Amino acid sequence: MSKTRTVTGVGVIATVALVLLFGNQAVAEWIHNHTTSANAWGWFLRMLAWPSWAFGPTDGSSEAMRNLLANDLRALFLILFVALILGLAAKTIIGGFGAFLLGWASLIFASALAAFITAFIIANPSLLGAFGQAAAGSAYGLFVGWIVGIATASAKKATD
Repeated sequence: MSKTRTVTGVGVIATVALVLLFGNQAVAEWIHNHTTSANAWGWFLRMLAWPSWAFGPTDGSSEAMRNLLANDLRALFLILFVALILGLAAKTIIGGFGAFLLGWASLIFASALAAFITAFIIANPSLLGAFGQAAAGSAYGLFVGWIVGIATASAKKATD
């Protein structure tokens, strides 16, 4: 019995790996403390750590708890929305360059939508702030989404 990797499955696994590896609290703090956005490598590492998540806030304030909840939900929504977008659109993709573009675009749209929705959880939310968060999310998808695109390009079309 042969197992084929579907575009949706591979794209979700790649997204989960990115979020778990680079968004966890230890790695995100290390990147923040040991890199600078003044050079390309530091900027890219900071971009990779954008969907950060943690188990607990640094202090017990209400604002810290809301930011923690927003960040954790943003990471979860990112994975969920990538799965949803790929699940809906991957049926028409055979693989190769089309799957690459679909994987890349799914991360752009999913990260923007996840950031927009969770921007209303933080302290003093505003529509303008949500637009700014969505822009940061789409930048993450633009500069990191090619990794998911490469992963989805290696997958096969799901058989019905």
